[in-house]
Amino acid sequence: MRPIKQNGYHHGNLRRAVIDAALEAIAESGPAGWSLRELARRAGVSHAAPAHHFGDKTGLLTAVAAEGFGMFADALERAAGDALEVGVAYVRFAVGHRPYFEVMFRPELYRMDDPDLATARERAARVLVTSSGTLSPAPAQDRLTTIAAWSLVHGFAGLWLSGSLPEAAHEDPEALARSVIRLFSGMSSPG
Repeated sequence: MRPIKQNGYHHGNLRRAVIDAALEAIAESGPAGWSLRELARRAGVSHAAPAHHFGDKTGLLTAVAAEGFGMFADALERAAGDALEVGVAYVRFAVGHRPYFEVMFRPELYRMDDPDLATARERAARVLVTSSGTLSPAPAQDRLTTIAAWSLVHGFAGLWLSGSLPEAAHEDPEALARSVIRLFSGMSSPG
């Protein structure tokens, strides 16, 4: 692990420094491949500072997930009202914020009862449910339609991030996701 470049630790930026170090470590080795002590070294803070601030690795990953879900909800809300664009925003977020995404959908890594996390997750879920509801053929099928739409975009994002679509590696993931979503949702091209 390489240290994050900082001009020195100043009281007040510890949280950000440690979260940034965690995001970098997650990008390099996943959410399990590092310790708080290693993050402290990377962030240029005392080895006890992350534990003092977050309690433990689960506390830090809870903060990462809460921040990620907040950003994710913001991205989905910007696309709200258009189910296709909500799906594309989902994939865009996954590709553009992979370290967050790798933690957010692994609830065994964090504390689900964290209030900030719960609020952000609920915001994101509201947009997903509302937008997928516009695709539902009947109110009785809203839940099934939401699960299908979520499975489609989450599955696509997972396949893209894992490199399981090697034939598409040189394509734009958003454009490909848009085509896949249109194919399965029956949406017509806007032009």
